[in-house]
Order: sequence, then structure tokens, then C-alpha cells
Amino acid sequence: MVEIEQAAIPAHVAIIMDGNGRWAQRRSLPRVMGHRKGVAALKTAVRFAKRRGIKTLTVYAFSTENWARPAEEVQFLMNLMHETFFKEIDELEKEGVKVVLVGDRGSLSAGVQQLWERAEARTAGNSALTLNVAFNYGSRTEIVTAARRLAAKAAAGELDPEAIDDALFAQHLYTSHCPDPDLLIRTGGELRLSNFLLWQSAYTEIYVTETLWPDFGEEEFEAALKAYAGRERRFGRVPQKGSEG
Repeated sequence: MVEIEQAAIPAHVAIIMDGNGRWAQRRSLPRVMGHRKGVAALKTAVRFAKRRGIKTLTVYAFSTENWARPAEEVQFLMNLMHETFFKEIDELEKEGVKVVLVGDRGSLSAGVQQLWERAEARTAGNSALTLNVAFNYGSRTEIVTAARRLAAKAAAGELDPEAIDDALFAQHLYTSHCPDPDLLIRTGGELRLSNFLLWQSAYTEIYVTETLWPDFGEEEFEAALKAYAGRERRFGRVPQKGSEG
């Protein structure tokens, strides 16, 4: 396997972890078994990201739209989240992984909020990898919330509307603590962003694989990094002299 130069490794990778339900259905298993298998794939991805020098990993764990799923599936996901944190928080802390909830905290139950707060407090001093878990997350809600916060400051006379620019707006997003993603991976073959990091992904490279999330392992992750390393990021500019495109 040809090693990718560290300079070509993305600093921030985001993943839409799609395909848990389809993975289970193809095996005539309950959908919830796909979610449990998906947790194992996430553990593999976190360890791989840390080893490859990725500094931030953002995973789409539960969207604001997911509440519309069958009640028993939603409850299973909530229980699985609790179970996972109780089992893995010691390991995450030991491995130097910082856990951050990225999403709408206000509409979560007090118990769920306390769980996230404990996880964040336990890992706050870690720096090997920041794991952003997009939970109860919707990008349109995030953007609207940021706009409301800025509007309130302007109405109170605390902010000149003319001072609002891209950088200031980004400071009011859930992801204000980290840079925008360099690479966004979507498993399961669907070709859409599904309301995930819409603002932050303006110039993010996108990699889609047919592999369902429970089967997404180190080889597939490495393939995504190789694809990223072979791309030229222009950010709207024309290519430099001598390059193709």
C-alpha cells in the first residue's frame, strides 16, 4: 500500500454514516442490529483517524429528522448512545479523544444533556483527536439559530449589522471550535448532503462509497484519503500555471 504523505492528510474529515438499516435488512435482521454494528464501525473509524493524523472527525449520528422514525427505533438509538458512552468513555479519555456534541442541545431531555456534558467534561483536556458527534443536528436549524443570535445582538445595539461577515457568522455555528471539513465521506451510495454541514461544506471535497456504514473499515477509509490526496483544491480560483483542469 502506497503511503499518503502527511501533508496530504485532511485535518478535518466529516462522515455521513449511512446504511445501517439497509445492512440489517439485507441480512434479514432487525434494523436496530445495523445500528449496533454501526457503533463498531465508528470505533474503528475513530482509531484510524487518530492513527492517520486527522485532527477533527465529525460524524452524523442523529439528525433532527430522525425523530420521525418509529418510536421503538428512536428509543433503541437513545439507549445505544447511553450504553456506548458508558462503555467507551474511559477508552476515549485514555486515547486522548475530545468529545463534542454538535447539535441542538436545548430540545434534548435533561438526562441526555447531562450525559453529553459529562462526556465533554471528561475529555475536555484531550488533543489527539476532536470527535464531533452531530446529534439532534440539522444544518438549516443551525444556520437559522446563528442568524437569530446575530439579529438579537444587532437589535440590542451590541453589534453593527455591517460587521457581520463569513467569519463572524461561522463563530455562531455549532462548529465554531473547529475548522471547516476538508473531506466529507458519505457511505451507502446516496448522492446528497442530507442537511449536514451545509455552511461548513462550501468547499469541502466529497467522497461517496457504495459501502454501507457497518462495513466501512480501515481499507475503505484509506481509499477515501487517497482520493482526497489526488484532488486539487481551488476554492473557486483558477488552477495554477502548469496544472491541468
